[in-house]
Amino acid sequence: MRPHRDFLTLRDFSAAELDALLALAARMKAGRYRKQPLAGKALAMIFMKASTRTRVSFEVGAWQLGAHALFLSPRDVQLGRGEPIGDTARVLSRMCAGIMIRTFAQADVEEFARAADIPVINGLTDEHHPCQILADLLTAREAFDDVRKLSVAWIGDGNNMANSWLDAAAQLGFELRLACPKGYDPDSTALARAKSVTRIVLTRDPREAVAGANVVNTDVWASMGQEEEQAVRARAFAGFIVDDALMARARRDAIFLHCLPAHRGEEVAASVIDGRQSRVWDEAENRLHVQKAVMAALMGGESLRPGKKRARGK
Repeated sequence: MRPHRDFLTLRDFSAAELDALLALAARMKAGRYRKQPLAGKALAMIFMKASTRTRVSFEVGAWQLGAHALFLSPRDVQLGRGEPIGDTARVLSRMCAGIMIRTFAQADVEEFARAADIPVINGLTDEHHPCQILADLLTAREAFDDVRKLSVAWIGDGNNMANSWLDAAAQLGFELRLACPKGYDPDSTALARAKSVTRIVLTRDPREAVAGANVVNTDVWASMGQEEEQAVRARAFAGFIVDDALMARARRDAIFLHCLPAHRGEEVAASVIDGRQSRVWDEAENRLHVQKAVMAALMGGESLRPGKKRARGK
């Protein structure tokens, strides 16, 4: 079994390596990275959940780096018929250079990683969404340069996005304020870990979370698989909409982020997501660039040497 690294949560990279990943992604976005380190290789993409941005960004990114990406739904692989995760991981390890999986349980991704001897990338689970947060950090970096000096506000459900924001804050040291309704807090372990190393505020008041923030971020109130809870969640999240009045409490140069898909008029007002402070389309595009950086590093041997001077993506 050859040595390899996985990307299951943001904790899998040090702060210096996260800086290097963002710098590499910025170079790629600026067209200053011409290499194809994945030439002749294949990426297995396992989708137990539907996807737009994850599928397109990984598939296009793999192709741009020289690799072939295989889309594998439950109908396409024996996982859908009960084959053990470990068996699938071992077979794919013999034919592919990496596995990206978008699924429900974080434990399933971890089981893939234990069984595989090629890099495993978490494309999304119910507990974590590290690729999306990398894209969010790149978007914030483009607006403010130094992500360590940010004040980030998260409004809404303490879901996989909130958990990964907590991991990012713990790794990079920026301030994170989360406004979540009672009963919808983020993972207690992730919260305690982040609180031990940086300033974290958990509040029931979105206005407190947003006050003076650089970045205002939200997500749908009912994520994939929670549709039956829609009515209950709509009542619980009343007052948590990111509208113009709430954005006015953030810094004048604050940006708005949303991982998409969005429900205008529910968690965010149309005037905000389609307004001048919105960076959601840059954020969506940045999924491509950060995931290329991750694949180049994990599958293509691209160096993430700590301490290397950061390249600007302009």
